[in-house]
Amino acid sequence: MANVESAKKRIRQTARRTARNKHVRSTVRGSVKKVREAIAAADKSASGPALADAIKKIDAAVSKGVIHKNAGARYVSRLSAQVHAVQKG
Repeated sequence: MANVESAKKRIRQTARRTARNKHVRSTVRGSVKKVREAIAAADKSASGPALADAIKKIDAAVSKGVIHKNAGARYVSRLSAQVHAVQKG
């Protein structure tokens, strides 16, 4: 265990940051899961709003630095293509 004050503070900061990042990451995963479920069910009416919500949460995670910019763009691109295929066909 840390004995120096600065190390103790670092431990507290890391714990807060880890909790915040876990929350953001899990909300992104949940919203992406909803989109994938709508795609699997071929639900045209649910896939659009679910995609919009997922994109919003992914962009928020990217802006907070929880997800890398390119990874966020990749998630949005792939989900958008899948939703488009469901709504088209």
